[in-house]
Amino acid sequence: MSIHKVSPFVPYPLPHWKYDVFLSFRGVDTRKNFTDHLYTALDQKGIIVFRDDKELERGESISPGLFKAIEESKISIIVFSRNYACSTWCLDELVHILECKNKNHQQMVYPIFYDVEPTDVRKQSGILEAVFARHEEILAQNKEKVQKWRDTLKEVANICGWELKDRNQSEFILEVVKVISSKSPIISGILKNLVGIDSHLKNLRLLMDKGSNDVRMIGICGMGGIGKTTLARVVYDLTSHKFEGSSFLANVREISKEGGLISLQKQLLSQLLKLPNNGIWNVYDGINIIGSRLHHKKVLLLIDDVVDIKQLECLAGKREWFGPGSRIIITSRDKHLLMTHGVDEVYKLRELHDDNALRLFCKKAFKTHQPKKGYEQLSEWVTKYSGGLPLALKVLGSFLYGKTTKEWQSAVKRLKRDSENEILDILQISFDGLKETEKEIFLDIACFHRGENRDYVTKILDYCDFDPVIGIRVLIDKSLIEVLSNNQLWMHDFLREMGQQIVKRQCPEDPGKRSRLWKEAD
Repeated sequence: MSIHKVSPFVPYPLPHWKYDVFLSFRGVDTRKNFTDHLYTALDQKGIIVFRDDKELERGESISPGLFKAIEESKISIIVFSRNYACSTWCLDELVHILECKNKNHQQMVYPIFYDVEPTDVRKQSGILEAVFARHEEILAQNKEKVQKWRDTLKEVANICGWELKDRNQSEFILEVVKVISSKSPIISGILKNLVGIDSHLKNLRLLMDKGSNDVRMIGICGMGGIGKTTLARVVYDLTSHKFEGSSFLANVREISKEGGLISLQKQLLSQLLKLPNNGIWNVYDGINIIGSRLHHKKVLLLIDDVVDIKQLECLAGKREWFGPGSRIIITSRDKHLLMTHGVDEVYKLRELHDDNALRLFCKKAFKTHQPKKGYEQLSEWVTKYSGGLPLALKVLGSFLYGKTTKEWQSAVKRLKRDSENEILDILQISFDGLKETEKEIFLDIACFHRGENRDYVTKILDYCDFDPVIGIRVLIDKSLIEVLSNNQLWMHDFLREMGQQIVKRQCPEDPGKRSRLWKEAD
């Protein structure tokens, strides 16, 4: 199945949490045992936890910083212990936690009943009955406050959580950490810096959730600079906690040249089995070890920037190599390569829509989401010129950051005349991987045939003995050109200019000696 068009999706705004978890507990009860073990287990998973290590003395008030930490935490875990409700500070903390949850429906609260019964917390009965009698005596002039504490305890105790009772504490903590990990996955600080990725995440995760017990291979394809690796990395960070092991093989194209496929096989096994010395002397050893050691293990494997089918054959040759529920994500510019390997799904990554393209550009050019006054038209022109390509938007936005309107106008003139070399150099990687006849077809389309009918162009190229049917298909699969709904051949502006620059460099001083001329002035 190939997804060629992503349906519009407007996500709920993602808040920027400073902490994943806020721990609310009574220090004298659990600081040096249960809470400390829970904190360590969460921290080892990479979950950012706020824990107040200072025990408040009598007469001290809760600092504004503590309330702020609650507001900046996605999840609050309340550890109810025998003396929790004895502390007016813990109760005030709990009130603020619940108020934040009710105001922001994305915040979550999980109660843990450590050595108290949920019913006692809910009804302030049992050991809590005497505690609240004491509160009412001391705060006889502020009965509303005591009632607020009662109402809050009742509401929080009705939230689904965990009751320790006589359970094994280590197993209990592992269960808590597993649930919290699924609710607060590690995003490596990436998500908050990205624009327009929400709908792609939604669609790609839906593909990953299909056939939960099957071993599934999912390809992400698109032209260079479109954001394939970024998308794959975010999905990896969001879902890796669901697997028994995970491995991210980045820059496969380059690494396979430098260290060979053996180095990638060693990296894969080291990450998934935690074995630094895995006895691989050749790729066939690697294939045998991967297949024999991982077939029982549910893993997440990300293979980034694949250009050769042999790379996949040596790293993820068969589904049987991996345990039930495993997921293999492969990024490539070559759709045909992915299909040849037999992936279950190919997700086609498209350019950013106008609104998101402008937001991304402004984020780099102005460090905000909209153009500065006086830069509106220039920003719109540059954004449209970039064609929704994240790479182009980032490079151009960064280049124009802090420059005056006159400098912008000068840059626009230069862009109309020539492109930024940094962009072209990166995009040219796709071109360099083509066969000679495919390069000739690409250059012809870049110089003469963009926007023309595919059948018409095929006939012209056929006269040149370029085998255009196969050649055009290769260019489409490598995301260097595309065919519009009206059968027009289309090429991104930067790719077209890259092709034209390649021809110009054949003889910069004498256009007559170049392989192609497309300007009347030449």
